[in-house]
Amino acid sequence: MPTPSDVIVVIGAGSIGQAIARRVSVGKHVVVADLKQENADAAARVLLDAGFAVSTAVVDVASRESIEALVRTATALGPVTGVIHAAGVSPSQAPVATILRVDLYGTAVVLEAFGNVIAPGGSAIVIASQSGHRLPALSAEQNKALATTPADDLLALPMLQADQITDPLHAYQISKRGNSLRVMAEAVRWGKRGARVNTISPGIIFTPLARDELNGPRGAGYRRMIELSPAGRGGTPDEVGAVGALLMGPDGTFITGSDFLMDGGVTAAYWYGDLAPQ
Repeated sequence: MPTPSDVIVVIGAGSIGQAIARRVSVGKHVVVADLKQENADAAARVLLDAGFAVSTAVVDVASRESIEALVRTATALGPVTGVIHAAGVSPSQAPVATILRVDLYGTAVVLEAFGNVIAPGGSAIVIASQSGHRLPALSAEQNKALATTPADDLLALPMLQADQITDPLHAYQISKRGNSLRVMAEAVRWGKRGARVNTISPGIIFTPLARDELNGPRGAGYRRMIELSPAGRGGTPDEVGAVGALLMGPDGTFITGSDFLMDGGVTAAYWYGDLAPQ
């Protein structure tokens, strides 16, 4: 029998996950998982046409059972040496409860479940967001709670209840802040397996999700962010892919538990420039 290939798991079949996968998956087996089979199939066709070995799976990251089933599917194919977690919902796509369950709880379970099986030398990327950097500072106790509360207890935290988070943008910001904090804590555990994990916090990257935002109720604000940012433009999935390749590749082996903000300077302008709240 042939020796099993190393496996790269891509959760979320969108443009960013694909861009990173293309940079880090040569000679490996890619498992593309998405909430919708048709999305996974479309991404798989693109990767197959580009010469990659690919299979697909359906996963609901709001469900522990679904994530654990994906882990079993991936590990049956070979050692999991990479995870690219790019699934999520935006403030224009979902209500508060769904954002917290998918973006915050789901990420915590992905990190827990794949951290139990990641191969030595393996690495993972979680796609967070610039939004997490525009949330005011939390207390040390709140940071620790988001970072270390057992995943199945996370949504019961007092700071995440309906009287504390009343709009989808706030839910998204705290979820993405929570992602970067969670990755810091998980990096300690992953390190015991000889593996690494980091977050990338992109700004406005031109993907279908970004187009939803630009055409949604916050579209004018997003266009203003682009116009007043130091870079003066949005980003591309390939630019995120380049950072992902650094973090997951041999040049990034001293980097773990870190968050890489790549937003064209939007956050800089928000805190110290033309985008600062008046």
